Amino acid sequence: MMLVTGGLGFIGSHTTRALLDLGEPCVLVQRRTTGGPPEFVGDAVVEQADIIDLEALLDIGTRHKITGIVHLAGSVPWPPGAHEPVDGARKAITSLLNVLQAARDWGVPRVGVASTIGVYGGVSSPSPLSEDLPLPMVSGHVIPAFKKIGELLTDHLAGATGVEIVNYRIAAIWGPLGRAASPFFAAPQLVHAAAQGTTPDLTSLYAPAHAEDASDLCYARDCGRAIALLQLADRLNHRTYNVASGRATTNAEIIAAIRQVVPDARVDLPTGGAGESLYLDITRLQQDTGYHPEYDTERAVADYLTWLRH
Repeated sequence: MMLVTGGLGFIGSHTTRALLDLGEPCVLVQRRTTGGPPEFVGDAVVEQADIIDLEALLDIGTRHKITGIVHLAGSVPWPPGAHEPVDGARKAITSLLNVLQAARDWGVPRVGVASTIGVYGGVSSPSPLSEDLPLPMVSGHVIPAFKKIGELLTDHLAGATGVEIVNYRIAAIWGPLGRAASPFFAAPQLVHAAAQGTTPDLTSLYAPAHAEDASDLCYARDCGRAIALLQLADRLNHRTYNVASGRATTNAEIIAAIRQVVPDARVDLPTGGAGESLYLDITRLQQDTGYHPEYDTERAVADYLTWLRH
């Protein structure tokens, strides 16, 4: 039985759905037992526990035979200012260490840990960005900062404990259950506005959005399936994998796909952006799991709009 921390959250719900579809029963551990609807989490068992509480986490293993762990619960003091800085850092690191302690105590052979595309920030290399690129030791944002810490810890502990610990460098994920407004990319705001017949509110973005702006947008259903395939693979040849679409998608492409479904959508963006096209190399993921994205931009937008309207 696969234990998924944060299994009722955004990526967790899609990962759970993919694991169930592949025949793997799941137990979800969550601080609050609200989240993903039955269409995603199916008949998965839900356990309410805070993974900062090691005793409560280990107690789950007395009720279920845990054979693998996918650690997707928030392990970053986010958003900034939500925690006292030192205490927030302590909780973030403790939650990761508790999951790895549980894995060792339960004899779990493989643990997957969520990282982020943000760890590549500051890398001076053309896309696609591969997992073996050297990363700078500084980060301009709390999320990649703590994910880098996590990757260093897991690399050390994998060697020291004998547990296979795999880092998932997850790209920009969007789709059902995701935030209506992302601070990092405009796709959710554009699709939600089209579904509601309004103009998009882009005030939450860290930088103004332009039509040419591009990101490695990986649809949530593809992301969940990629993580499930990594977790269930008979053999993995690496400790770190990019979980992404493997291409850059522009806002203009999103808008064009929206207009195929909602011709009068008011989702225009100005031109004049930097046109950056950072995206990730998914060769490792494809070679070791057979993964290929099933949702191109048009299919993803149509699916997202249908889900929102229902």
